[in-house]
Amino acid sequence: MEVSFEDLSNANLIVDTIYKGGKVSGKASEVLSKLMPGCSNSGGFRKVMRKDGSGLPAFVVLYTSMQELAWPDYLDEETGIFRYYGDNRSPGRAILDTPRKGNLLLEFVFECLNSKDGSIKDIPPFFVFKKTGNGWDVQFLGLAAPGNPRISPDKDLVAFWRTIDEKRFQNYEAYFTILDTVEPIDRRWLKELIFNHENSIRYAPSVWKNFISKGRNGISPLVAKKLPKIPTKYDQLQSDNEGNVCLNQIRNYYKDNPYGFEICAKDIVEKMDNKFQDFSLTRPWRDGGRDALGYYVIGSGGKANYPLRIDCALEAKCYSPNVSVGVRQMSRLISRIRYRQFGIMLTTSFVDKQAYQEVIEDGHPILIVTASDIAHILRRNSITSSNIEGWLESLQNKRREGTVRRLKTYSEMLGNRRGQ
Repeated sequence: MEVSFEDLSNANLIVDTIYKGGKVSGKASEVLSKLMPGCSNSGGFRKVMRKDGSGLPAFVVLYTSMQELAWPDYLDEETGIFRYYGDNRSPGRAILDTPRKGNLLLEFVFECLNSKDGSIKDIPPFFVFKKTGNGWDVQFLGLAAPGNPRISPDKDLVAFWRTIDEKRFQNYEAYFTILDTVEPIDRRWLKELIFNHENSIRYAPSVWKNFISKGRNGISPLVAKKLPKIPTKYDQLQSDNEGNVCLNQIRNYYKDNPYGFEICAKDIVEKMDNKFQDFSLTRPWRDGGRDALGYYVIGSGGKANYPLRIDCALEAKCYSPNVSVGVRQMSRLISRIRYRQFGIMLTTSFVDKQAYQEVIEDGHPILIVTASDIAHILRRNSITSSNIEGWLESLQNKRREGTVRRLKTYSEMLGNRRGQ
């Protein structure tokens, strides 16, 4: 559904609707300042204030491109969880000292959410829009509330450090929930939030009323089950600046030693899920399309019964971001998977569309792990740009030690045979 530029000032808000920009050059064609009363025409945080003298926001517009690799805002349509990064995105300022005070607003909102003094009523509704890539057109992603029932209060707003050009600074990572608004959002509510806030609840959607009444436990997410789709190159490479630095260090470390990456891939898989166990590297000239063999172990949590051990085969590709895993590499792994075994294709790059499509459409038991996944796994395991070199060196040392042990064992076997 689309709404023309001429009709913006009278339009209600409907999830996934495209609101069209104007045709003249410049900000005269900008959408949100026409669609949302009192809204400015620039910025990611666009705060509209109440007119009751309270100094509190009436509502907030969050505007994102969803395309910044360093700051990957993200909506998970299957859970309704929306991740949004604050506005301190470069060195030189304290976390709250931003021109639009977006991080200060995030801090205020999440304090209200987690307090028990009734201040939840001071939380403004958040309206999330994203760029479509077509001129000034924007898409409405939905009405959002801070927090989510599945995310603990100490995890829904997190301050973290980043490093750019060897300069450190902090920013916020915030988690919202897109609410399940069945009916269009009445624009009368937007105006009442500004000019008659005390009585604005009469026009609010029922999901917002439920949130204001019950807080985190009153959040009803908009959940949309995904049909199988092929992730884009961007999806598979998406990472923040810290993740990209770590990925580049891995690529450079193994640039002249591609077989060395196998032990790194093995460690990444084991860090991804501790149920991956007992991986052993195969010989590079006799691997049959598999760099390591191991097990995925499923247990009941008790000690009485044996766990289920499922065979899996790992194939590792240390590629630059511009080199993809193609049909040939993927087919090689698929053809080598034995009965009742599954495969893992792990790459520091991405899998091209045709190769990915064959895996999905033919139902091959392949787990695909790409650059964005690796960055997430490293971050979750506290591997950063400051310590990744030491981690890579420790893996290389383990490989050398393993080689020495194998040669020693082989030498002892030969000695025993000669003695016989």
